[in-house]
Amino acid sequence: MLKVAILVDVQNVYYTVRGAYGRNFDYNKFWAQATANREVVKAFCYAIDRGDQKQREFQNILRAIGFNVKLKPFIQRSDGSAKGDWDVGIALDAIEYADQADVIVLVSGDGDFDLLVNKIRVKYGKEVEVYGVPQFTAASLMNEASEFVAIDENFLLG
Repeated sequence: MLKVAILVDVQNVYYTVRGAYGRNFDYNKFWAQATANREVVKAFCYAIDRGDQKQREFQNILRAIGFNVKLKPFIQRSDGSAKGDWDVGIALDAIEYADQADVIVLVSGDGDFDLLVNKIRVKYGKEVEVYGVPQFTAASLMNEASEFVAIDENFLLG
């Protein structure tokens, strides 16, 4: 049985799925596909914590599915811009678990991850599956993936 580590960039998925389809990502359907006939080594969802009740309920749903939820506080800058980015944390976890897993599953369309995906494939010799909304996923990330899986109607709620 293949061992898998799953890394989900929650903010990226939320905004790209909403932007493309006006709906929400179905984490249960994703989990069923990504873990089918596989042993889960680790599964992380990386999110920004605004501290509201609806978000806490969503985080509890993710935990019930099987994810470890990692949170960073939402930071509002004095100029009105916001900060909340998990790129470095995702990269560190991907490298940490690359030697324990046969497959790394990354759910994000962020082109910043293309170097990470290349490193995991080339240096560690692992398969990297990237799930993303096609029109919002960087071509460089799709090209580096062992397999690109389009987030489409099959992965949407309602």
